[in-house]
Amino acid sequence: MSEDKYIGMDVHQASVVCAVHNAAGKCIARSIIETKAETVRDFLRGLSGTLHVTFEEGTQAAWLHGLVKPLVAELVVCNPRRNHLLKEGSKSDKVDASKLAELLRAGLDKAVYHGAPSVAPLKELAHAYDQLTQDRVRVMSRLKALYRARAIPCAGSTPYSHAHRSEWLEQLSEPAQRQRAMWLYAEMDAINALRREAHNRMLGEARPHPAFARLVGVPGLGPIRAAQLIAAVASPHRFRTKRQFWAYCGLAVVTKSSADYQLVEGRWVQQARACQTRGLNEQFNHRLKAVFKSAVLEALKEETFKRYHERLRERGLRAELARVQVARKLAAVALAVWKRAAAYDAERVIKRAA
Repeated sequence: MSEDKYIGMDVHQASVVCAVHNAAGKCIARSIIETKAETVRDFLRGLSGTLHVTFEEGTQAAWLHGLVKPLVAELVVCNPRRNHLLKEGSKSDKVDASKLAELLRAGLDKAVYHGAPSVAPLKELAHAYDQLTQDRVRVMSRLKALYRARAIPCAGSTPYSHAHRSEWLEQLSEPAQRQRAMWLYAEMDAINALRREAHNRMLGEARPHPAFARLVGVPGLGPIRAAQLIAAVASPHRFRTKRQFWAYCGLAVVTKSSADYQLVEGRWVQQARACQTRGLNEQFNHRLKAVFKSAVLEALKEETFKRYHERLRERGLRAELARVQVARKLAAVALAVWKRAAAYDAERVIKRAA
């Protein structure tokens, strides 16, 4: 009968510190290896028994997941935010590796999803598009800051247009100021060209996906948001219910209460006071939250979601909370359309929202 071995890996740029525990929780081996593919393979192949491996989500996690997965019986890429045990006691690479192995042996690791390799190219292209969009916004903000610092009004989009560029440059009196603005314009033009290319490549990769056409049909999503949704989620079957999906999108309401029960005539009775709401959950996928928050503004132009939003407002819900509810409805519709491989049905949304 093969022995179970639980391996914790503390991964760094140059080294991986490994701790091997047996089924009884005893540390039977420690090793420091280079962060290289062959070194990791040789280390795992040199161990006998049934191997269970864990390491934390990080920069090298996706690469290491693909490398280790075929070599072990179980692999858990764990969420570092949930590993509070690592913060207790002494802190070192060897201690962290041992604690990871012990968390894995006890089944206390919170896994991070690393499936659907077929979506990996789309995920890379979506990352590139998001980063170029952020770089574009950053350069545009710097350009307007240059004008504002000289008390030059620069509201609107005309400071960025090619047609009015010379007029804006003439408003800068010093040659060094004009040169700085010209460099910013050149940087913006280069980023815009790269962003257009990333946009086309991302949509070209997303269109063959079976869910793309159906997700585009959901009000507010559109081609770009549908591509970002597919890249972030990969598979809708990761989520058993819409509430789990809401939490992943940062749309789950967090409530907290204490001293919920009191003894009345020999019986425990739950107190009538309501739980205290503490806003939305703090740990979520930032790309998905941005997708659904921006999709709300487009979806409210469509009659179905517009009426749903109006009903929420009529019930006394504040404007920001009503928009959150619309975002949750959009997320639930997108998940259902994707899971069932069915087209968007406005009548069904109306019935559910009534």
